[in-house]
Formats: sequence, C-alpha cells, structure tokens
Amino acid sequence: MGKYSHYSDADPEFAPIQNDVAKMIDEVFALPLDQMRNAFSQPGPLPEDSPKDVTTKDMEISVRDGSKIGIRIYKRKGLGADALLFLVLHGGGWVIGNHSTEETMNRYVAGLNDAVVVSVDYRMAPEFRYPHAANDSFDALKWCAANASTLGISANRIVVGGSSAGGNLSAVVAQMARDNGVPGILGQVLNIPVTCHPDFFPRDRYEYNSWTQNENAPLLPSRRMALFWDYYVPKGQLRPEAYHSPLLAKNLKGLPPALVQVAGMDPLRDEGIAYADALKEAGVDVKLEVYGGVPHGFGSMPNLSKSVKYNQNVVDFIKKVDQDKSKL
Repeated sequence: MGKYSHYSDADPEFAPIQNDVAKMIDEVFALPLDQMRNAFSQPGPLPEDSPKDVTTKDMEISVRDGSKIGIRIYKRKGLGADALLFLVLHGGGWVIGNHSTEETMNRYVAGLNDAVVVSVDYRMAPEFRYPHAANDSFDALKWCAANASTLGISANRIVVGGSSAGGNLSAVVAQMARDNGVPGILGQVLNIPVTCHPDFFPRDRYEYNSWTQNENAPLLPSRRMALFWDYYVPKGQLRPEAYHSPLLAKNLKGLPPALVQVAGMDPLRDEGIAYADALKEAGVDVKLEVYGGVPHGFGSMPNLSKSVKYNQNVVDFIKKVDQDKSKL
C-alpha cells in the first residue's frame, strides 16, 4: 500500500451511484468509435447555478500545416475589452470530446471571471496522432495572442487549462510557450491530468501505485487509458518525450503557477501528484487538490459536492493569478 492508496476509498456520495455510472460509461465505450464520439459530443447536465449570461461563437482558425481547426468563444454579456483569456483544451484521451466536454468549466469561468474563454477543437487520434493535438493547441495559443483585439483579450493575461488529455495538453502548451519564448501565460489549470506514459514513469522518484490499484476504476480503468495512449502515440513511434509526457521534461523551471486537481479513484492519480511535486521542486507555485473516493471525470457530475469545489477552485485560481499579475 502506498501513501496515497487511501484516496481510492469510495466517497459516500459517489458509492451509491458507482455501479450505475460504470455500466453507463462501459456501454458507450463498447460502441464503434464514430458512435462513441457522437455520444460524448452531447453536453452533460449543467449545475443549477451555472451562469446564464454567457454567449458563444464558433469560428475556424488556421494552424501550421494550413489545416483549419475550430474554436468556440465564450463571453459574458457586457464584458469589457482587454479581458483575461482562458484557453481551454478539452479532455477525451486525445480521441473523443469537443467543446462541450468542458462546458461546465467554460461557462463558470466565462460567467464568474473577467475572462473570455476560448475552447480549442484540436485534431484527434487515431486519424491525427501525436504531435498534432499538442501543435494545434500551441498554434491556437499563438493565434489568440496575435488576435487579442478581435477577441477582446489581453495577450499578457492568459491561463491555459483542461481536464485529462486536456490537462496534458495544457501542461505541454505551457512548456512549449516557455521553450519558444511566447509570453503571457499567468497560470495553468491541470485537472485530472495525464502527465506521463506508463512505460516511462520515473518510479525511482515518485509513487506510482494508482495505475494498478485503480486498474478497474469506473469511467477510466487502466486498460482504457492504455488504449488512448496507443491511439495517440503508437508503440512503434513511442519515445520518452516531454511534449506527450510533460513529467519527463528535463527542466520545469520558469513555468507558470499551476492548479493541479486529481481524483483518488483514478489510475492517473499518482502521476498528477508527481507532476505537482516536480513543479514544486522546480520552484513553481502549485496548488494541489486531491479528491478522495471519486473517479476520473467526477467534475462533470453536478450532484457531487466535490465537483462543486472542483469547479470553484478553477474560478478562484484564475482570479488569484490575475490579481497577482496586477500587483507586479
């Protein structure tokens, strides 16, 4: 038993619905890929207190190879110019998902922060394997900065964020921005993030029991995460690289402050904690929140009290890093 193993004990609110949730998700994942994608493209239920005065606009932007990808802009009515940009990279194992995947977070941030939210519909595997999703996400960041006046944002007030594979891409984009001298990122929101391929996890430095302890967890058992990895970075192309496994970066210094939120009943739990620890070791300001007894993706379950805190933490973190910026 590891020091984080107790986080897998079922939360009293989640335990009664655990089997039903697992059954429902398993049925969707049994579908062919196109049908599975369609099922996950539908937005889930929004919390009752979700902001109502948020408008959306869809458009396309060009990326480095000339292809077009979609973005969705969320903006509160009456928001002034030079707002903060929250660039959102959705979850879904780099294989499924779309703008609606992070709908609750997008609307909370757009409605409760002085922020424009831009969700990125990056190209997905297996049709577009690594590094397409990472490059599309970074190109979207640069496009937003170059079109700041059109979006009504300040290119010096940017937070990147997402969940699961989106948390992975957010960590990668933060590294890419640092490595390529792209300024303006004030913070990174890494919710239930994928931070390292299991073949390369540095077990000599960090605890890594959750991959086996939670191998049969609801929503995201380890075998499903392994399949996502195979879609994104096939075994024949697999190398230890930081731009798909950000925990492997040789240097994490100079990265922006991070909010790292992990679920206790998740195979990804320990790698999320490890990345938070690695950032701290590099001198990065980190807020780590571990939610015991809930599975991967619990933030989309509005009736769980832990999901309320999970989403509120994002709003509060963005406010904090923006306020810290204004003090400089």
